Amino acid sequence: MKCIINRRAEFSASHRYWLPELSDAENQERFGGCARFPGHGHNYVLYVSMEGDLDEYGMVLNLSDVKQVIKREVTGQLNFSYLNDVWAEFQQTLPTTESMARVIWQRLAPHLPIVRIQLFEHPELWADYEGNNMEAYLTISTHFSAAHRLALPHLTLEQNSEIYGKCARVNGHGHNYHLEVTVKGEIDPRTGMLVDLVALQKAVDDYVVEPFDHTFLNKDIPYFAEVVPTAENIAVHIRDLLQNPIAQIGAKLHRVKLIESPNNSAEVFCSDRSENTPQQQPAFAEV
Repeated sequence: MKCIINRRAEFSASHRYWLPELSDAENQERFGGCARFPGHGHNYVLYVSMEGDLDEYGMVLNLSDVKQVIKREVTGQLNFSYLNDVWAEFQQTLPTTESMARVIWQRLAPHLPIVRIQLFEHPELWADYEGNNMEAYLTISTHFSAAHRLALPHLTLEQNSEIYGKCARVNGHGHNYHLEVTVKGEIDPRTGMLVDLVALQKAVDDYVVEPFDHTFLNKDIPYFAEVVPTAENIAVHIRDLLQNPIAQIGAKLHRVKLIESPNNSAEVFCSDRSENTPQQQPAFAEV
């Protein structure tokens, strides 16, 4: 029986986004503050996913052995390092989050049956790599606060209350929404980037966060005048709002996940997701 196991590891390292073939002004224009000398650092969190058959002891792999491999091949070398210099790969391709995930895969693949590398640069930015040449996934996380009411306009309060419970109360209620936006694309072999991160953050801010933040969704967002703003419907609308702006900056929107509360979330994918993409997690009505 096949099973996927995951191992978590950490390391701290610094890096700089700077290309010697560009002038200081050109590097500053392309990479912003990340081009500053001597660089900046992060506390990275790494997840290594591995697949295999269960053995007679009920394990895919001995996790003590896995821990030693990850330490020997990756974290022992990267911890407290200047990434641009530590591995030859990062002298050819800048050590962005997505580029690092790809190189870590290459370092571990000869030793472990990996199926995914997930690398967090910080809690609001991470990359996934699944061994598909230069293709990777990059996720940014942000938030907005908004109120809504769950009610169909053609139903009475009593009828809406039967469907939506307390969420149908006439004055609505609010949430601090957390939003994850995942894009996919090809890693540039020189800059290490699959998308301009500043442009991606600006698209999400301009099309979602700024219009949605501190609103009553039913009344302030025209789309929800006729569509009930459940977490599911909000996620679908955000997906539709972001697909074209993200395509215009050279990436492809892959997934939108909206976390309404610690108990409730919804996620939607773009229609071209592959059969290997994990299935959509169920979304739950508010309780």
